[in-house]
Amino acid sequence: MDKKKIIVIASVVVAILCGCVGYLIYSLNEKSAEHDEMIKLAEMDKREMENEYAQFAKQYNEMKTQINNDSLIAQLDKEQQRTEELLAELKRVKSTDAAEIARLKKELATVRAIMRGYILEIDSLNRLNQALTTENQQIKAQYSQAQTHISSLQSEKESLSDKVAIASQLDATGISMTAKNKRGKNARKIKDAKQLVVNFTIAKNITAPTGMKSIYVRILKPTNEVLTNGHTFPYENKNLEYSMKRDIEYTGEEQNVTLYWDVNEFLSAGTYRVSIFADGNNIGNRSVTFEK
Repeated sequence: MDKKKIIVIASVVVAILCGCVGYLIYSLNEKSAEHDEMIKLAEMDKREMENEYAQFAKQYNEMKTQINNDSLIAQLDKEQQRTEELLAELKRVKSTDAAEIARLKKELATVRAIMRGYILEIDSLNRLNQALTTENQQIKAQYSQAQTHISSLQSEKESLSDKVAIASQLDATGISMTAKNKRGKNARKIKDAKQLVVNFTIAKNITAPTGMKSIYVRILKPTNEVLTNGHTFPYENKNLEYSMKRDIEYTGEEQNVTLYWDVNEFLSAGTYRVSIFADGNNIGNRSVTFEK
């Protein structure tokens, strides 16, 4: 074999070797790049898992503030601690530890499912509480309406009682007072009066209590002094002097009453006022004017 052929063969061999070396280097670079990409993806996956674990732990803490159920709060607290422990484990694991990453990813799926269950339960409780709150408000409104109605009825009852009390009061009508002289005739002048005669009628009243009634008559002179013998009767938390008293048996029917006052003192001319009382009420008044 001549020298020229040897050179050609050597050149071919060198070229082939260079190609193989180049391909090997290229392949190694490709594998290295793929490995780097896988590591980056694994790290990103791990960070996403960490964020999700952290979010679940935070959500458990927020859920505990939304309820008043001690038993449920204790369960949420337990799940929050477990989630935080898994997060701590994940942070310690290398992203390249495929087995541990796979295990913690499976745990994350379990945490997610448990979280979903608690969300549904709390939502149901909140809806129930809202319904109970609404019902409680309705009951309070109904109670308030009932109280208002009761107060209204009580006011009506009191008003009716007052009307009945007023209606049951005796009423003195046709009140008159005349002065009689010593011969029992009407005296034209008050100075000649020896006796004052008061006449009136107790009106018919079927609502008034029947039975014995004490009728008191007060005669006020023009000087506002009472013609009296010093006797008194109770009226509106005080005692009033009266001129004459008559006890009658009231049957509910109309009844005429006459009372007499013997004059033992000088009476001046002017306006005299007659007031009649029964059952603690002023049942009639009349003013009469006498000449000198």
